[in-house]
Amino acid sequence: MPAPDTSSPATSPDFIAEGMARVDEVIRARLASDVALIEQISHYIIGAGGKRVRPRLVLLFAEALGHSGPEPYEAAAIVEFIHTATLLHDDVVDESSLRRGRATANALFGNAASVLVGDFLYSRAFQMMVSLNRMRVLDVLADATNVIAEGEVLQLMNMHDPDLAVSDYLRVIRYKTAKLFEASARLGAVIAGAAPEVEDACAEYGRALGTAFQLVDDLLDYEGDTQALGKNVGDDLREGKPTLPLLIAMERGTEDERAMIRHAIEHGEVERLPEIVAIVRRTGALDATREAARTEALRARERLFVLPPSRAREALLEFSAQSVERSS
Repeated sequence: MPAPDTSSPATSPDFIAEGMARVDEVIRARLASDVALIEQISHYIIGAGGKRVRPRLVLLFAEALGHSGPEPYEAAAIVEFIHTATLLHDDVVDESSLRRGRATANALFGNAASVLVGDFLYSRAFQMMVSLNRMRVLDVLADATNVIAEGEVLQLMNMHDPDLAVSDYLRVIRYKTAKLFEASARLGAVIAGAAPEVEDACAEYGRALGTAFQLVDDLLDYEGDTQALGKNVGDDLREGKPTLPLLIAMERGTEDERAMIRHAIEHGEVERLPEIVAIVRRTGALDATREAARTEALRARERLFVLPPSRAREALLEFSAQSVERSS
């Protein structure tokens, strides 16, 4: 659930911004279509910005492992297209009206157009994979897109279920969000020709980082504000998503508090959101969720020491720290 951020983090080295500028050039070139509506919607959603963490991971791992050449920029654009396609589909399923501080594509152009343009982005991503002519790249990304789709269905099945187990909640995160982080990190290693054990360590970093990111996104739905988040506060509750802050609050709250949260999840009720936020805060559910994210970020950090010291490794270490201490 990305938040608005149209530029590189202020603490990121200039070389990341330079690399991302090249990725943006590839994105603009590959968005070309003779169908005007496809170009209009694609440019609208891509142009909204975002943290672009997934493509950055491709570039950073490729550089950290000594690769130079054009392939990482193409691969980074591919993962951004896949991510953007999932956003288009997500917003239709969730009936979202705001993302990254702007109206969602489905709110502006309609559900049918958003779904079909999402399909275009998926298919364009696969065209680009084939053009790289590397079976391992195709294998990694085909697996990732399949797992992401499974995660979407799992999340749909879990909607409005206040009895969801934490393990099932985390499974959705690992499928729906962390899998593309994992694939992005692995791609950088694949392109660099890393040994299998190094490739696996890079992938584990991505999986843990993606999990930490989603945990923080879930707590910010009860801690942030609409302007900072770029989406409507309380959207998760409105959609009936039983995220970790709510699950912990139900475990720690009084019987009446549990009943209130259960009812809100079951019915997607936001009328009592201020009361529920107060319960989540009082029970320490936000702190517990951020601590869970810190554990994942530490796991990610530990996997980086298979890489030789470099500016790219330092940037990846910084990412693991930033992932949990952000407020948007």
